Amino acid sequence: MNRRELMTGLVAIGSLSASAVRAQTPTIGRPAPAARRYVSPAVEAVIAKMRRAIGDPKLSALFEACYPNTLDTTIEMGEVDGRPDAFVITGDIEALWLRDSSAQVWPYLPLVKNDKALQILFQGLIQRQARCILIDPYANAFLKDPAAMTTLKWSIGDLTTMKPGVAERKWEIDSLCYPIRLAHGYLTATGDKTPFDDTWRQAMQVVLRTFREQQRKTDTGPYVFQRKAEAPTETLALKGYGNPTKKIGLIHSGFRPSDDACTYPFLIPSNHFAVVSLRQLAAMSEATGLGAAFAQDCLALAAEVDTALKAHGLIPDGKGGKMWAYEVDGFGNALFMDDANVPSLLALPYLGAVKGDDPVYRATRAAVWSDRNPYFFKGAAGEGIGGPHEGLRLIWPMSLMMRILTSHDDAEIHASLQILKTTDAGTGFMHEAFDQDNPAVFTRAWFAWANSLFGETILDLYSRKPSLLA
Repeated sequence: MNRRELMTGLVAIGSLSASAVRAQTPTIGRPAPAARRYVSPAVEAVIAKMRRAIGDPKLSALFEACYPNTLDTTIEMGEVDGRPDAFVITGDIEALWLRDSSAQVWPYLPLVKNDKALQILFQGLIQRQARCILIDPYANAFLKDPAAMTTLKWSIGDLTTMKPGVAERKWEIDSLCYPIRLAHGYLTATGDKTPFDDTWRQAMQVVLRTFREQQRKTDTGPYVFQRKAEAPTETLALKGYGNPTKKIGLIHSGFRPSDDACTYPFLIPSNHFAVVSLRQLAAMSEATGLGAAFAQDCLALAAEVDTALKAHGLIPDGKGGKMWAYEVDGFGNALFMDDANVPSLLALPYLGAVKGDDPVYRATRAAVWSDRNPYFFKGAAGEGIGGPHEGLRLIWPMSLMMRILTSHDDAEIHASLQILKTTDAGTGFMHEAFDQDNPAVFTRAWFAWANSLFGETILDLYSRKPSLLA
């Protein structure tokens, strides 16, 4: 079984119809207290508060199950050299993705300053991610044992430089952005410099070097990847370097945050994310000991990429204006679509890349939530964005959450909440994807990122629009 076969194994809840599944009484589904992997008093307090704040029993049950799911089921704590170490699995895959692990703990960040347990968790994850980057900045996923070779069946035969400790070696720009986002968020929330030691500083130097390498201004760079697979999105063209580009200052990405290969290597949402991350890294440089010269290098690269995005990342919106492409090659070719995985075009304001009221973003947002996007699906169960990773007809709840997080429209938010509330197939959890007509058909019953993001979405609404939850 390869990864795609694992992910696309559709799960049916007996022979129930979609309406029967929706009518079921929801179950909370949390592990018994003694079986929970990690406990935060602050998180438990939030759950108790939200139990009183959310008027809809089904929505309340979903929040209570989803919000703590990362802590309940995915944390493996330890020590390295006497310091905390946090290994955070995705859920159903025993590996740490730099992207997923960062996003999984992100909703707990507002609580971290006053909760020692969360501080230890964040310190341990920031340190673990730094060590992972030093193993291989081109890898997207890592094993708990840094001396072990990959145990993921789909990665064992990959034609690339697989190192001990690496679970999968797909180069994705966002894999290096997310650890910066997490570190910046932690430092901003706490002022605690504990995790920012020589190891972390060395990892950040490697991040900057890798981004510059993947501008590929003078050569193809050191990264190649090929996989023997039936799906073309599992491998890279042209001997593992990807499709050709004109060198315009953007950063190449082999793969999208879905772990699917890019059609054109300049992935626009991920380049936007890199600009944000580089500026965050520069802002942290003095406090973390990276220095003023390093900060200036980060800002210079961010400015270069930002200029290139504005020069080469925009396409006509068909209404006399401009919108963002999803991928470009620098020769004038562009792909328009969006994928539910973040970074996405829809998620640009969520990541701090653009303002939510920016006209170009508004045009882009309207287009990705329409039939202009080949991965926008609409059926009896709801509407939303999917992606080629799971295929046609499959809506990712993550896209609905991101629609809510980037919206101020009450009707739009309410409609998206209703879809999320009625498409869990009675399991009490979010899934990776569900069929547009039958939510009893879904992928990944244990997908912690989606659960965490749902918790974050509900808390965001509680702060912005509590009446929609009452």
